[in-house]
Amino acid sequence: MVLALDILTTAAVLFIVTAGLMVIFGVMKIVNFAHGALLTIGAYSSFVVTQLKLNPWISLPLAVVVGTVVGMLVERVIVRPLYKRSLDAILATWGLGIVIGQLIVMAFGREVQFVATPLKGSVSIAGTDYSAYRLVLIPVALGLCALMAALLTGTRFGVKTRAVIMNEDLARGLGIHSGRIRFITFSLGAALGSLAGTLITPLSSVDPDMGLPWLVSAFMLVMVSGYSMLSLLLTCLIFGACQVLVSTFVSPVLGGLTIAVLAAFTLRIRPKGFSHG
Repeated sequence: MVLALDILTTAAVLFIVTAGLMVIFGVMKIVNFAHGALLTIGAYSSFVVTQLKLNPWISLPLAVVVGTVVGMLVERVIVRPLYKRSLDAILATWGLGIVIGQLIVMAFGREVQFVATPLKGSVSIAGTDYSAYRLVLIPVALGLCALMAALLTGTRFGVKTRAVIMNEDLARGLGIHSGRIRFITFSLGAALGSLAGTLITPLSSVDPDMGLPWLVSAFMLVMVSGYSMLSLLLTCLIFGACQVLVSTFVSPVLGGLTIAVLAAFTLRIRPKGFSHG
């Protein structure tokens, strides 16, 4: 039972962490390598809330606001001039991630910090006690998936977004403001990244470099799953299950490498990932 719950909660965490990166990649074809830094910003939002002895739940809206503001600034100042130069955009966002990391070190130091858990205690499932907070992340991930899928497929914004993805010149000819779509999308992706940082911090510690390992996993998952939120959810479930099984029965060190190895193997067989026939 514990193993099954570990698999489900690990898949939920992976999806929450990767959703923001997927939104930006899906619309802009740009891999936002500042995503790890955005996770870290969200984590430090939680840390500030803990230090001020406020209700831990306040860190969620705070992270969304901070992430959105940072996303708006980054899109306007750094990413916008680089849309046609995706490699330059990758390098620019990677450099930005390093700069944000250094600013965090200057503000908070390099020490490992801890944050308050919004939901304490455990829940008994089939006679097994399990972390209540980890369990909450399962409906959060499913809700996030449903919300993003509905936004991108069932709304006017979603239709315009898909038009920009398929043929930006044609979309612009139809009067769709592609620049605004990109601006909103990047800000949304940044907000999701920062929110993810806040959601995962009660499960681990907070430090200036915490976003990097998550960025690697998220990047691999996005490359494999293509542009679909449901495909991403399924990929997170499969890869998360493999990671938990390897960590439990073989070695935690190898477990940490599972996603990277599986992603490389999958892309070797299916270079365009799962969501492309």
